[in-house]
Amino acid sequence: MADRAHRLPENADGPFFVDSTCIDCDTCRQIAPATFGETGEISYVRIQPRDAAEERAAYRALVACPTGSIGAASKQGASRAVEEFPWPLAPGVWYCGFNSRKSFGGNSYFVEHPAGNWLVDSPRYVEHLVRRIAQMGGLRYIFLTHRDDVADADRYAARFRATRIIHRLELDAQPDAERVIDGREPLELAPGFVAIPTPGHTRGHCALLYERQFLFTGDHLWWSRAHGRLTASRDVCWHSWREQVASVKLLEGHQFEWVLPGHGERAHFPGGRMREELARLVEVLGA
Repeated sequence: MADRAHRLPENADGPFFVDSTCIDCDTCRQIAPATFGETGEISYVRIQPRDAAEERAAYRALVACPTGSIGAASKQGASRAVEEFPWPLAPGVWYCGFNSRKSFGGNSYFVEHPAGNWLVDSPRYVEHLVRRIAQMGGLRYIFLTHRDDVADADRYAARFRATRIIHRLELDAQPDAERVIDGREPLELAPGFVAIPTPGHTRGHCALLYERQFLFTGDHLWWSRAHGRLTASRDVCWHSWREQVASVKLLEGHQFEWVLPGHGERAHFPGGRMREELARLVEVLGA
């Protein structure tokens, strides 16, 4: 837990606070937007929780924080929050929590499936999450969108004897991965699961489309609270912005209702609304 002696001066007075170890990864603001704000360089407590629901969300943010930068007056709420992860997003799809500093606080997801469960990118390796995954049937596959968000994937793979899947151009991040994707064409990995190469952020970046409903986008695109739309960022494009823009446009050929990113806000728009939002992004990017 955070150190009160290094409490940031921006915090509102009260039991919750953020200390100076914050890396501004956005995890807390995604989980508890009513409580946490941003200055552009760090997160801070802008308003102390006003009811039980906001307090529970703040404790979930405390548990998920990759750097342990959030503190609170009571540890009991944190213990209860640990038990709430993985957090359900939709039937069979869960947010893992326990974000890892190794992936700059990137989100990871658990997909419960009768033919074998999937982990999309990796959280911190923590015993509670390992135990819950085991109770839910273990892991068969670990899909890694790109090199930045592998975190503790090797430890989860070893614990569950799971098959790690990664593009060859990202392989040096997990050189002993059990399955390697090649090329730039969409590839069905298992019934209902399609890997879509989306180069740009990195050379071998891939998204994962599940049941034409859930698109796990890694660091390719995400929902922006500030702009109120889907977005992608040239500032965090490590390989080729031209290729990233082109691969955003290619997503118009796929159907999905959820955007579940590694970094950035999640989005769910049923029906044709997501297609409209994607078309809006393509227009903004000039693709």
